[in-house]
Amino acid sequence: MPETGALPLGAFVVAGLLLNLTPGPDLAYTASMAARGGHRTGWVAALGISTGCLAHVALGAIGLTALLAASATAFALLKLAGAAWLVWLGWRMLRSPAGAAPTAPRAGVARRPLSAVFREGVLVNLLNPKVALFFLAFVPQFIDPARGNPTLAFLLLGVLIVVNGTLITGALGTLAAVAARRLRERADRGGRSLRALQRLLPRLVGAALVGMGVRLALEPR
Repeated sequence: MPETGALPLGAFVVAGLLLNLTPGPDLAYTASMAARGGHRTGWVAALGISTGCLAHVALGAIGLTALLAASATAFALLKLAGAAWLVWLGWRMLRSPAGAAPTAPRAGVARRPLSAVFREGVLVNLLNPKVALFFLAFVPQFIDPARGNPTLAFLLLGVLIVVNGTLITGALGTLAAVAARRLRERADRGGRSLRALQRLLPRLVGAALVGMGVRLALEPR
């Protein structure tokens, strides 16, 4: 267990869990994929999201994230790439056929290949400079450079956040899959308003992702 600084490890875990519960592109993407393809797809999306986070942890530990923060050009390029990716994911959901609403899997509704879901999840976080800066600003508060190896402490604390985040994101994806299945079952029994909601949900998630992408592009450095 890494040595920590003035702030205790318990506070680190609690703060990390609260931050993992904050709505963002990672939760929106995982929930939408789980609702469309089931809980397994949701967990694959969560693992992709976490892999992107692990990359940021590694980059932060070796100091590359600090270089990103110091370079206005590099930060802007990564920010615009991440924003474009979120807008593309959202636009694809907005353009999806009504019959492909993100509900529990059924015959005739195409699923995203799990490999594609994983890759997309990786890019959702990997192309988001806010994730990189979060680790750079948050984790060092719990590390005392005079005690132990700061690089190792950064890696271990970062991995702890990612593991907790994977469990939370995957669990929320499972809840989304269960809710989507129940919505589909009730809609199939003849609920006109539920069928309308079933068609509307992917549009709402798509619009949310587009909005997140636009907000990311417009946020100051």
